[in-house]
Amino acid sequence: MKTLPISRYRFFQKIQPLSLLKKITGKTVTGCLQVFSTSGAWSIYVDEGRLIYACYSERMFEPLYRHLQTLSQEITTLPREINDQLRVIFETDIENQSIPNPDYLAICWLVNQKYISPSQAAILIEHLALEVLQTFLVLEEGSYEFIPESFLDDLPKFCYLNLRLLVEQCQQRGHASEGFKKEMDIADLYKSSMQSSVNHRVNYQNYTKPKPEPRLPQIDTKRYPSQPLNNNHHYQSTSSNDSDRKIYKIFCIDDNLVVLNSIKNFLDEQIFSIIGATNSLKALMEILHTKPDIILLDVDLPDLDGYELCSLLRKHSHFKNTPIIMMTAKASLIDRARAKIVGSSGYLIKPFTHSDLLKVIFKHIV
Repeated sequence: MKTLPISRYRFFQKIQPLSLLKKITGKTVTGCLQVFSTSGAWSIYVDEGRLIYACYSERMFEPLYRHLQTLSQEITTLPREINDQLRVIFETDIENQSIPNPDYLAICWLVNQKYISPSQAAILIEHLALEVLQTFLVLEEGSYEFIPESFLDDLPKFCYLNLRLLVEQCQQRGHASEGFKKEMDIADLYKSSMQSSVNHRVNYQNYTKPKPEPRLPQIDTKRYPSQPLNNNHHYQSTSSNDSDRKIYKIFCIDDNLVVLNSIKNFLDEQIFSIIGATNSLKALMEILHTKPDIILLDVDLPDLDGYELCSLLRKHSHFKNTPIIMMTAKASLIDRARAKIVGSSGYLIKPFTHSDLLKVIFKHIV
């Protein structure tokens, strides 16, 4: 799909939502269609022509909370106060976090915490997509661009929805244009429907109820700000939450305390326990003792550099599959190749943003 960059537009123009959707249903199309108007912005993510997520900027969390509230009455593992927890974790200072889709991260987190299953997440995404498409299909003016690379690329995918069938469902609800069948070829529509991974709707009542698990206590909706670290060579941050929810241990090794402080402030203590160290030799012994779930490792360390430390860890039976992310300002092919040779799981380029850090972590723990 070829579109002009959004910067090329000076004024909103007449657009045809159905035509735009038709262009992104091809098997060679992967990325995000972004449409802007005076009332808000729509993001429609596709992978090889299949819809994997859709959201509307002005109502990003409201539909999610509404559907989760309904689900909490049907699924025993989903606490009734789940919306409050998500607000604390994903909506606090949302404007300053520069995360394109914290709502999708919230769904990933719900699956990761086993509050909902991947199949339940797929149905949830389908219902959310229908709501987004209903508002999008009545749009008359705006501007748009198609971005081949998107924020969701490195995150788990829960469904691959047939976009054409979703629009048909909107049409049946009376919200979409009656001209859809003229816009789409009927034979192509039938062929596409036969290949759809989701070709019928499932009501929330049909969810498989997991075995009951202890409910989480309601958490405070005000998150206390993180305290600055003292200028020590080692620190550990642990959550005060005493629930049975898994807290992921992340070990960070960097001789720059500013970087360690930034990582600690970026990551929510209700999800992660942050262990940091500035000395690579001492860190090695501490890692063997704590056995973290993921390791963030600076490349340029004194005494024992990141490549050497990663290689040593990979020789230990317990850390053969532990995600080890190399942090460095070097982005050359040689540096990346060397990191891969010693067994690194990924690469994080300095300086990195909150969004960059969350993407690489969620990629390896979800």
